[in-house]
This record gives sequence, C-alpha cells and structure tokens, in this order.
Amino acid sequence: MDAAYTSSEPTSAFSEAREQCEVMIGYLESPAALRLAHDQVEAYIVREGRELQRRLFQAHLDLRSGAEVAVRVVDAKGLERVQRRRGERLLVSLVGEVSLSRLLYQHAGADALCPQDGALNLPPERFSAGVRRRVAEEAALGSFDDVVERVATTTGAVVAKRQVEQLARRAAVDFDAFYAAHEVEGANEAGQLLVLTFDGAGIVMRTRELRPATRRAAEQQADQGRWPPKRLRKGQKRNRKRMATVAGVYGIGPHVRAPEDVVRELRPVHDTHPNHGRPRPVNKRVWASVEKDAAEVIDTAFQEALARDPERTRRWVVLVDGDETQIELVQAAARHVGVTVTVVIDLVHVLEYLWKAAYCFYADGSPEAEHWVTERLVLLLSGADPSQVAAGMRRSATRQGLACRKAVDRCASYLCKHRNRARYGEYIAAGLPIATGVIEGACRYLVRDRMDRTGARWTVAGAEAVLRLRAIRKNGDFDAYWPFHLAAELQRNHASRYAGHHIPEPLPMRRHLRRVK
Repeated sequence: MDAAYTSSEPTSAFSEAREQCEVMIGYLESPAALRLAHDQVEAYIVREGRELQRRLFQAHLDLRSGAEVAVRVVDAKGLERVQRRRGERLLVSLVGEVSLSRLLYQHAGADALCPQDGALNLPPERFSAGVRRRVAEEAALGSFDDVVERVATTTGAVVAKRQVEQLARRAAVDFDAFYAAHEVEGANEAGQLLVLTFDGAGIVMRTRELRPATRRAAEQQADQGRWPPKRLRKGQKRNRKRMATVAGVYGIGPHVRAPEDVVRELRPVHDTHPNHGRPRPVNKRVWASVEKDAAEVIDTAFQEALARDPERTRRWVVLVDGDETQIELVQAAARHVGVTVTVVIDLVHVLEYLWKAAYCFYADGSPEAEHWVTERLVLLLSGADPSQVAAGMRRSATRQGLACRKAVDRCASYLCKHRNRARYGEYIAAGLPIATGVIEGACRYLVRDRMDRTGARWTVAGAEAVLRLRAIRKNGDFDAYWPFHLAAELQRNHASRYAGHHIPEPLPMRRHLRRVK
C-alpha cells in the first residue's frame, strides 16, 4: 500500500492559499467566466495566480517560523549569544511581498544573528534572490528605466531605479571569483590555435569618474567656458569618456587560405560564396572592464589562456589593432607566463589605411581606387614585405607630385611600424586568423549597444557591473554563475558571522511524524 509521511502539526498555515485556490476555481466555473474571451481568462489566471503563489510562499514561511526552536549561537568572535527576541522582516519576491517572523540572537554592541535567515539564505536587503536575478538579467539587456518597468509589469515586485543599479552591482560582485574557479573544457580544443584578442571602447562617464588626466582636461575645458565643446564628429565625445578594455579568449582550428580566398571574403556579401569549411571559435569567452586598467585585463586573459594550455604546447595567436601600448602590455604578459606568441595586426585596420591612401590618388569610390587597394592587399597576402609596399606607395606619391599625401604617409608609416606583425602571407599559409572580428563584435554588443545610449553618463561601479553581467550572459554562463553567486552570498552574509562558519539549524532535526495510509 502506498504510504506518505506528513507532519502532525496543523496545516492551517495554508488555509488562505486553499481559499484563494477555491475562489479561482469557483470563478472559472461560473457562467460569467464562460462568456469571457481567452485573453481575459488568461489575464485573470495570471493576476490571481500570482496572489495564490504569494499566499503559498507566505504559508511556508509561517510554517518555518512556527517550527523554529531556540539553539545555541556562537558568533565568529567566540561570543555566545544568550539574549534573543523575535523579530519580523519583509521580503519582496517575484510573487509579491511576504514576511518572516524569526528569532534574533543579540549581544551588546553587535548586530543580531539570525539562524533562520541563514537557513533561508536571505539577502541583507529586502529583495529576494528571484527578484535580484531578474533585475540582473534585465539590467544586462536594457536601461535601468526599462528594468523598473519590466519588473513591475511581469512580476509582483516593484523596484526603484536606484535600487536596480544597487542590485546590479551586488549581482556582479562574484564575476572574477567565478571565472577563476570556472574550468574551461579543453578536450575539444586539442590541436587548435589558442587565440587572444584585445581592443578598447570608450564609455561616457560622469566627470568625477573619469581617469585623472581626462578629468583634469574636462574640468579645465569647463573652467574656460568651452563646455559643451564645439560640434564634434559622430561618436566623438571629447574629455568625457573612460576607456573600457575588451578581451577575448577562444580556440579555433587552423584555416589555410590562398590570397584570392581572403580577397573574396572581404568583398561585399553578394559577391562572396559561403565557405562551409571555415572553422568556428570554440569555448569563446569575452569580457570588458572599465574599472581595471588594460594591463590587468590582459594579464587575466593570459592566465585564462594558460589554464587552457598549461603545457604551452599549442600555438598562441594575439590579434590586436596596432595600439603600441596594448602590444607592449601583451608582450610583457607573454614574458610573464613564459610563452611565445604570434602578434597579428588586424587586416581590416590595414585596409582602412590603404583606402584612405587610395583616395589621395583616385576619386572616392572609383574603380581605380578599388583596384589600387586590391593590388596592394594581394601583395601583402602573398608575402610581400610591408615596408616595400610602403616604399612603393611613397614613391608613387612623389612621382605624381601629390599636394595632399598625408594619408599615404600615414599608411606607409603604419605598415613600416608593424612590418613584423603584418606577415599575412605566412599567417594564412599557417591557417592563422588575421582579422579581429570577434573582439570588434564584443566591443559592439558588450559595450556600445548598452553603454552608448543617448544621455547616459556612467559611474565606474555601475558601468563595471553592467559590463560583467553582459559578459556572463553573452558567454552563456548565467545559469552556472547564479548558484555560485548565491553560495558566495551565503558565506559572506551568514556563515562567516558564526563560529567555525557553521550556521545553527533553527528547525528541529526530527519532526513528529505520523503515517498516513
């Protein structure tokens, strides 16, 4: 015979929930409900169902409160808490506001300890873990104003804008610890290239949140009556931005190509043919930080790569856009971990210089300009020395007596400066990636899409929290991160306050049970 065990305690705690359920059923059976359209029935069930859920939650908390027993409580300093009183706290949950009555253990001059709060892993603020997760996920997607509206319309909680930002910051605090402990499955990266890539993206900040040099420039600009500044180019915000360093690490299989393959890939979409053999990045992790300096972000990326290849047996490739400071930091990080890296300058950045140089010789958008760029691109992809390509374009400018040749000289200087990092013929023959599409995309969807909204001015803490949450979501790690974060919260908020980091069990270990047949 089937048997179940149930508590002998009265179940009247759930009477209000049962009442709500019966009311709902009675209404749905009524003639009035039978004349409703389905959307009206659906709206009723959602609205009243949330109240049913809230009553169930409240009944459970009442049950726990009634079952709580006095226990011996010793705090982290070894002091036994002998004074106790009953206190009540509110909790704003996804289904509405509930309350909990529990025992508080006190000592003069110290905050009270509450084992029941620890058993439930309640947060220090009044918002439940469910609300906090919803806020964190929504804050990663849209503005704080949007979060306020979406939470209010889709849950039983109401969260103010300032609280949204505070909760977002709280939700992101375990980002570094999570990824330090998060092991990347490297088995499917065997034989693949290990790619690191870096870039920067500016974020408009409040003046006091700018880096010291930029802040001084902004304050001087304001003092001299040049604020706001004169009209700037699209996207330009002089002395108002703080650079976020964006990083990415991934594995990818070698992809050997001929120069003409690369040229074809760079043509407009309607001219290209799909290449189903192109390998795709695996175990890609991207992130950005406006709080940490570039050196720290780059060092973290190298530690991530080292965890994937501790024996240093794979080929490490670093893709950058040509920033000299960034390259110096990359080389320093490589020396620190004892690995040889191949630094590759992004081909697309080289192309931008070539196109600007071409317009010194030919009309903007002309077939002749396109031919000129293609000709030099093929030379670079075929293994020609970049400095020789640079010398050739300078000679052409001199022979033609160009009055405006600044773009030609800039392009030539760029190629000469990075000649040892622009050996594209060697790179494509070895199957290495030569474009920074991964990190360019990360700059867009991690930073610009969210942080560059009109009128937004960020604090460092707020921007860093949103960048972290967006990275966790983009990396597909939110479901793994959140339990890790809640476990860290339990340790920080509760266990660390007790002797031996042990939270006393507030409910009796053995319940009086009776068998029900």
